Amino acid sequence: MMRKNLLGRTGFLVSEIAFGAGVTGGILIKGDETGAVRALNRALAVGINWIDTAALYGNGASEATIGRHINSIAPQPYVSTKVRIERDEMHDIPGAIERSLTESLKRLDLERVALFQLHNQLGEAVGDRPVLSPEQVLGPDGVADTFDRLKEQGLFYASGMTATGETSAILEVIESARFDVAQVYYNAINPSAGWSRAHKNWRAQDFSGILSACFRQNMGVLNIRIFAGGPLAKPAKPERLAVLTAGTDVDNEVRCAAAVRAALGTQYGSPAQVALRFVLGNHDITSRIIGVGDVRDLEEAVKAVEAGPLPKEAVEKLERLWATDFRVS
Repeated sequence: MMRKNLLGRTGFLVSEIAFGAGVTGGILIKGDETGAVRALNRALAVGINWIDTAALYGNGASEATIGRHINSIAPQPYVSTKVRIERDEMHDIPGAIERSLTESLKRLDLERVALFQLHNQLGEAVGDRPVLSPEQVLGPDGVADTFDRLKEQGLFYASGMTATGETSAILEVIESARFDVAQVYYNAINPSAGWSRAHKNWRAQDFSGILSACFRQNMGVLNIRIFAGGPLAKPAKPERLAVLTAGTDVDNEVRCAAAVRAALGTQYGSPAQVALRFVLGNHDITSRIIGVGDVRDLEEAVKAVEAGPLPKEAVEKLERLWATDFRVS
């Protein structure tokens, strides 16, 4: 049985691994209906009870695939989805959120979802993405006010935010206590969300203090980018990788992932298993979202869960990499 953890103050008991229905993996977007159903049923069979999707994933295709099957698979899992407010919608944030949620629920064939999350980055964006300021999120008629109103209408049980963008803006929104859950960037290349402060040689974005802030507010934590978008799971350079953090790029992510593989070798499992075993070691995280491309990705996850968190000596090797910008031989 897969362990279940309490998702902060929501009351939900969530499997320590969640089914990621996004572009990374992409099983619910590719159009392979048989493969999608097989993957969903296998996830339930191994104890996964949470599916993470978004309106943005496949322009609604992920949600639509879930909607075609959610009422026929058992036991029915929790579903979380997200809204991203585009630049041309910034003049009417409440309207943009309501429209997106209405359309998501229709595609999902659900009256309500367990968790509805803000998908925008905060403060300053990484890459060409629409960004929201803390004032747009927390101010009058902003995101938090709109989420509260829709939550009171029974359209979702818990509210969430994506902890990407500018670290100071992320911390301001977390400390407001206006959201129940945060999606947090955390992996073997950038584990800084779990630190109180970064190493002096740290070159990537510093997310220090984010997990501590979530803990103080009794927020649930969903771990995103466990495989750094692909490089930590597979040696080949990804054809498409949207980097979510400052201070790095695709080539650097590939370099750092190669250093992780060189330092740890194969004694702790496959690259994907090693990446997952690392994040399993942080007990401030409620659940870890894995992108699912086919059933084999689920089997890899099961093996990692069975093996448990990385042992101390493996983590110490990673700590030497973090302290030297991944340049230790």
